[in-house]
Amino acid sequence: MTTEVDYYELLEIERTADGAAIKSGYRKMAMKYHPDKTGGCTDSEAKFKAVSAAYECLKDPQKRAAYDRFGHAAYTQQQQGGSGGGFHGGGAGGFSDLGDIFETIFGQSGFGGQGGGRQANRRGADLRYDMEITLDEAYHGKKTQIEIEVSTACDSCEGSGAQPGTGVKTCATCKGHGQVRAQQGFFVVERTCPSCHGAGQVIESPCRSCRGEGRVDKPKSLSVNIPAGVDEGTRIRLSGEGEAGARGAPAGDLYIFLHVKRHSLFERDGTTLFCRYPVSFTTAALGGSIEVPGLDGNRHEIKIPVGIQSGKQIRQRGGGMPVLNGRGHGDLVVQIDVETPTRLTAKQKELLEAFRETETGEECPQVSGFFSKLKDLWAD
Repeated sequence: MTTEVDYYELLEIERTADGAAIKSGYRKMAMKYHPDKTGGCTDSEAKFKAVSAAYECLKDPQKRAAYDRFGHAAYTQQQQGGSGGGFHGGGAGGFSDLGDIFETIFGQSGFGGQGGGRQANRRGADLRYDMEITLDEAYHGKKTQIEIEVSTACDSCEGSGAQPGTGVKTCATCKGHGQVRAQQGFFVVERTCPSCHGAGQVIESPCRSCRGEGRVDKPKSLSVNIPAGVDEGTRIRLSGEGEAGARGAPAGDLYIFLHVKRHSLFERDGTTLFCRYPVSFTTAALGGSIEVPGLDGNRHEIKIPVGIQSGKQIRQRGGGMPVLNGRGHGDLVVQIDVETPTRLTAKQKELLEAFRETETGEECPQVSGFFSKLKDLWAD
């Protein structure tokens, strides 16, 4: 008999580990045993597969609950340790599939079941839509239209799945419960009814347009309101705009995920906007002012103090992004980059030479201090 290694031991985590610890343990062990790291070692490859299986189980709360209660029997259907209330592999005395375990623990059939039957009438699936916007649109917000292909209620049967003029009848197999019971050893297991697939009812004459599904795929236009201040990854939920539920069940939701394009001038960190602004060395030495075009459409005047150094940042309050669903704005931070001239006229060179002849060393204290250190080192 093959000995199964405990999933928690495989990932080197405690049994009380949370989701973050489970993911961290998986990444650590996956890196350790990945075939690319071990040169294709057979044992390491087997370890890598076992680590992946452990993570797939423990990251899902329902699968983890089943594993904590039944161990590997939840997945292998094999008895690990003899009798005494265990689950025997094969035959009518054991679990025939993972769905049976979840029926016993959670009172539902399979993954994501609704309990109490009527699974075919479950809520429609949620949908995802990725939208790209500019930083200017993120600043001001906007209203736009999107086109999606989505499953909607059938117009012919109004979502019932039955041909107009006909109806549905109670399933004779499960008597309308949507589930049937079966004795398996010491346990009574409920399964989804194979005749009505959990609906509790069967359609006598399926709708020709949707073939009894109660929904059809077709394009749909939706209006989306993007509020000012959204950021990369902001999620907008449109309730009831997802996939239609089967046979008149509620529709799911549509989630719009926003992605903000890179801007030619600004970078963003939360509500703070950053930009780099080059200035001439004369402006840096003598001081002055610059104008930065803001996303609000205004020109922001930035005062340059005398003797500013390259890399110095100047902050202007309220010049950044608006606060999402709040009041006020973040800050605008301008980093000054002092540029040394590379193309000088003869006159400019003459003036600079005249300036150099008047230098005493006090004009640039950092340079003076640096050369003082060098003199000390040379003296030593």
